[in-house]
Amino acid sequence: MSESVTVRCPACRREHLYTAPAYPCVCGTPVAPPLDPHGTATAVTHRAWDDEWLGVRCAACARETQWPRPELGCPCGTMLRVPVARTAATGEPRRQAPAARPAFQPIAIRTARDAVTAAAVYLRRLGYRDIRRADQRPPTGIGIAAPGLLAQVDPTVRPATLRDVECLWLTAMTESAACVHFSLAGYAPDARTRADTLGVPLFVLDLTGAPQPVNDPARELDATGAR
Repeated sequence: MSESVTVRCPACRREHLYTAPAYPCVCGTPVAPPLDPHGTATAVTHRAWDDEWLGVRCAACARETQWPRPELGCPCGTMLRVPVARTAATGEPRRQAPAARPAFQPIAIRTARDAVTAAAVYLRRLGYRDIRRADQRPPTGIGIAAPGLLAQVDPTVRPATLRDVECLWLTAMTESAACVHFSLAGYAPDARTRADTLGVPLFVLDLTGAPQPVNDPARELDATGAR
C-alpha cells in the first residue's frame, strides 16, 4: 500500500496530506517511492531531467527502475517536491514474480510528464530495460531511450507530422536502434503513410494513459514485445 505523509508548503505554510503514487513494475507488483515523513518539501523553481527521476527498487523482483519524483501542487501556485527516504526498496520481501508479461496498468495523463511516464511504463511492460532520457533532443516532443530503442513522446495537442516521424527514424538509424513514436493528438495522414513505409510503430496515448497502436508495426510490437 502506498504511504502518506504531511507536506507543508514553504510559500504559504499550508499543510497537505500526500499519498505516494504506485506504478507497476514489469513483474506486475505496484511500487511506490518511499517517502520521508521527517523531510521538508521544496519548491520546484526549474526543471532538469536528473532532478525529475529517482531509482526505486521493487521488493518482489529486486529490479530498480526510474520513476518520477513525487510532486504536489499547492493551491497557492507552488509546485512542491515531496522528500523521499534514502532507501530505494519498498514493501516486504516476497517470492520471485513470474516471468509472464503482466497486464498493463495505465497512468492517467494530466501533464507532459505523465505522458512520458505512461510511455516508459508501457515500454517496460514490453520488456525494455534501463529507460532514460535520449542523448539527442528531438525537434518536437520528448525523447526517451533504452538499449536498442529510441522513443519519442509528443504531449502536444497537434497531430505528429511527417517530419516528426522521419527525424525519429533517421536519428534511430544513426544509433543502430529501433524506434517508436507516442502521440496524444494522433498523426497527420502523410506521417502515418511514411511510418508504414519505414516500419515505425505509432501509438496514440489517450488520457487514461493507455497506448493504442495505430499501424501494423505498432500492433506487432504490442503483440511480441522487445526482442
